[in-house]
Amino acid sequence: MILNMYKPKGWTSFDVVKKVRSITKEKKVGHGGTLDPFAEGVLVLGTGSDTKKLGMISDSNKEYVATLKLGSRTDTHDIEGHVVEDKAIPTLTLEEVETVLKSFIGEQYQTPPMYSAKKVNGQRLYKLARKNIEIEREPCLIKIVDIELIHFNSPVIEFSVTCSKGTYIRVLGTDIANQLGTVGHLIALKRKKVGEYAIDETIQMDDLVSNGCI
Repeated sequence: MILNMYKPKGWTSFDVVKKVRSITKEKKVGHGGTLDPFAEGVLVLGTGSDTKKLGMISDSNKEYVATLKLGSRTDTHDIEGHVVEDKAIPTLTLEEVETVLKSFIGEQYQTPPMYSAKKVNGQRLYKLARKNIEIEREPCLIKIVDIELIHFNSPVIEFSVTCSKGTYIRVLGTDIANQLGTVGHLIALKRKKVGEYAIDETIQMDDLVSNGCI
């Protein structure tokens, strides 16, 4: 069974997996792409033999809406981290912000953040980061398919982005802030789509059983 779940803020992706495993009584449950705890939105799960389909689903392009706050950078690139740098925000026009956003469209290399579930030499990066250990990470080739400004009212930029597998929107937010001459971190992130699985078709956790979704 493939489930298009809505991951709420504050839950880890594995929290959702554990809850669905408990509800469905399936021993084998996996997800098609980690979503950060502070983020919300589409999290595709597979149970039983359908977990084999998750690799293909995870390889699909993903769509997000992100909210970037300029002026301060955190160690996690998001609202859950500690502020490690403050920097003045230049006076920016709407056109300048749109131009910088559009400059990210296309293929590029992105270095995975230390606070991530990515494994390097068999170790989860976030576990090392929690011990204040930073190691070299190989930049990964990603692709920004499209990016659009939704709203700008300094110091906050809201934008939508469609991207390839492996793209860290937190890092993208940091890079956008740098290009604008300041620093920044994400204060909100919502995943709207994973391949063909859209947010308006997601199953809320409370409805998983009550509405006969399983």
